Amino acid sequence: MMDAGGTWTDERVELLKKLWTDGLSASQIAAELGNVTRNAVIGKVHRLGLSGRAKDAKPAASAAARPRKATRAPSAPTPIAPQPHVNNVVLAPIPMPPVTQEPVAYVEDDVAIPMSERVTIMDLRESMCRWPMGDPTKPEFRFCGARSITGLPYCTHHARIAYQPVADRKRERKLARA
Repeated sequence: MMDAGGTWTDERVELLKKLWTDGLSASQIAAELGNVTRNAVIGKVHRLGLSGRAKDAKPAASAAARPRKATRAPSAPTPIAPQPHVNNVVLAPIPMPPVTQEPVAYVEDDVAIPMSERVTIMDLRESMCRWPMGDPTKPEFRFCGARSITGLPYCTHHARIAYQPVADRKRERKLARA
């Protein structure tokens, strides 16, 4: 219930009606009336059956008379190739070897990096490649550990895998499905 300052007197109801038809929001009306909440204003507006709001000086056209906007199907977002960056500064793209007809197949990442160069999380340093190798739940799990490209988390070999142009990724997906 409202206290004595927030009761709906005839004067306050008339002011509410005027402010509502002038287009003020429920919050603005509550502030103008004082000692009443936005929700109390909304409730009173509904109980009074106030619906029309003054939006413009011109009369509102019916939905049937209003011209329809031309609709079109939403366009698909243009895919953007991931760009290596450091502190929100985009770095120059990593040079990629020319694409040949036969894609280079990495049989197993384990073959690319000798076990002696791999490092645990405890041995990993900022200048080392952070490419994960193996199953993280197994004690043999390691990171590549090779020298990383300045400003990137990976060595040259793993950066080529991580930062592929969109066209190359799509081509590899098609080959994998075939």
